[in-house]
Amino acid sequence: MSIEVWQGDITQLAVDAIVNAANETLLGGGGVDGAIHRAAGPGLLAECEQLPELRPGIRCPTGEVRATSGHALPARHVFHTVGPVWRDGRHDEAALLANCYWQSLRLAEQMGLESIAFPAISCGVYGYPLHQAAHIAVTETVTWQKSHARPLRIILVAYNAAAFKIYQQALADAGGTQKSHFLEDLKPAMG
Repeated sequence: MSIEVWQGDITQLAVDAIVNAANETLLGGGGVDGAIHRAAGPGLLAECEQLPELRPGIRCPTGEVRATSGHALPARHVFHTVGPVWRDGRHDEAALLANCYWQSLRLAEQMGLESIAFPAISCGVYGYPLHQAAHIAVTETVTWQKSHARPLRIILVAYNAAAFKIYQQALADAGGTQKSHFLEDLKPAMG
């Protein structure tokens, strides 16, 4: 079992599931969400449109997760999770973000998946400070692996070098099993 830090484009990963930092509509957006929808092709949007709305325009509340197939992606599944919008850190942002990781890992376990890759949830337009978000991502994934057998591989994907270093440091500080590579190293090893 390992937690790994990778730098590159999450849409290129051949893993069981990639996590999409989505909005509540699940109908695409900017940043990681838009990149995943573009790479997956129109089938992903069509599948998301079929998911039930809990309230008008809301298919997935903040802190929860919904699964779809990967469509044209190398990943078999896309887990859509809605992270919190950063306000000031005093509006349950940390608990909601932690739940995004925990619920995604729980779903991966229930589905019997071996590998899952996470982007920096809420760190784009939602404004979550990356250092704090990386600490939450590492804390939740390390805690998960202490008491669960699956998924075997948890990959924290950093889109750029600065985020890569922040994730590496957070994982080192937490004492997690660390592997750090650039995305090109990952592609042949995954399946």
